[in-house]
Amino acid sequence: MKNTLLSEFVADIWSDLHDASLLWQLAALALCFAIGWGVSRLLHGRLKGRGDGRRAVRLGLEGFARILWPLVTLALIAGVTPLFAQWRHANLLRLAIPLVGSFAVIRLVFHVLRRVFARGGEAGALLLLAERIFAALVWVGVALYVTGLWPELARYLDHNTLPIGRHQVSLLVILQAGASVAVTLMLALWAGTLLEERLMRMDSLHSSLRVVMARAGRALLILVAVLLSLSLVGIDLTVLSVFGGALGVGLGLGLQKLASSYVSGFVILLERSLAIGDIVTIDKYSGQVTRINTRYTIVRSPDGTETVIPNDLLVSSPVQNYSLTDRTLRLATRITVSYETDIEAVITVLERAAASVARVAASPAPSVLLVKFEPDGIELETGFWIDDPENGRGNVLSEVNRAIWKAFKAHGIQVPYPQREIRLVDGRANLQNEAVPLSERTSSD
Repeated sequence: MKNTLLSEFVADIWSDLHDASLLWQLAALALCFAIGWGVSRLLHGRLKGRGDGRRAVRLGLEGFARILWPLVTLALIAGVTPLFAQWRHANLLRLAIPLVGSFAVIRLVFHVLRRVFARGGEAGALLLLAERIFAALVWVGVALYVTGLWPELARYLDHNTLPIGRHQVSLLVILQAGASVAVTLMLALWAGTLLEERLMRMDSLHSSLRVVMARAGRALLILVAVLLSLSLVGIDLTVLSVFGGALGVGLGLGLQKLASSYVSGFVILLERSLAIGDIVTIDKYSGQVTRINTRYTIVRSPDGTETVIPNDLLVSSPVQNYSLTDRTLRLATRITVSYETDIEAVITVLERAAASVARVAASPAPSVLLVKFEPDGIELETGFWIDDPENGRGNVLSEVNRAIWKAFKAHGIQVPYPQREIRLVDGRANLQNEAVPLSERTSSD
């Protein structure tokens, strides 16, 4: 019978009836776990106590806070095992190494998945399912290794092949290729997430430049990861030239709009004509820019509606940006007063009414213009400035109009009604009205 870690461990339990080596191994394991837990708590406490002056170091070490305990414990067990094996049986310690190591790998992968796909803190159902599947695979692999079935499984996968084109590829190579691609992609996505978090904290750079650097860095990392994983498997990278030519033809023919949107996205981010937080009007859509991706931009209107606008539309169409260089925005409202009104007094009332609204800027001060003479009265325009267009324009216009109406009521200023005079120019109708006595016309009316 072939000796395995599990069989040797069972033999140690049987022989422990005459020898206390198993008890010594249990004591060594307990001591390693206790020291590992204490060291991890000490390191974690020091990392939390560090200030922002060492933010880069703290960012790199706090990510491993959840796996410090199994890593430290694994290092202690691995160091104690060869020393213990010189005078006692160490099969229990050798069995604990893959168990603790698999636990550390699982926690490390969980941490990477959460940092990449659940940066908001809430993990979705799909992410939780992926974590459970990965944990189950790891524990199955550990069970196969402990029971000694792992080499036999590897030989079985190596001797069974699948036809791929004109070549025969073994199942073991396919699994190794999938594993290498998955590992390198996860590392690339994790590195891209760390790079993006680091760039977003650099206030010295423009927000658009930070976004484009983060997007370009992540794309470059993913490309390098794919090429590296393919080369590790043994795939010749020159075959990708055919794929690159086909991709170029596809972009030139069927993906023109998509390619235009991607290129336009990088142009917008590089030239800084649009930034997150700007108040814009694009075609018939108005609102605040909440996100700029490489393909589209999201504009949130004051009523909460989010519009996804392709980036090529932002490049090829006029865009009104109310906060590109100056966030101060002028608004105006018009009202008509009668010809008998004292215009100078009305102008003063309008300026004070507009200035009484909290959101109206004090400088430049509100001003009133006499626009034109209408048949029903004199039309006046009250102009004022606001410095927070992201809070909406309709509500401040409503507040100014209400303040004007209250001021008119307080000062007795009348807003004229439309008046129209109708005259009959038909001569026969005039003669007929003259022939009828006034009393009869009044009674008939």
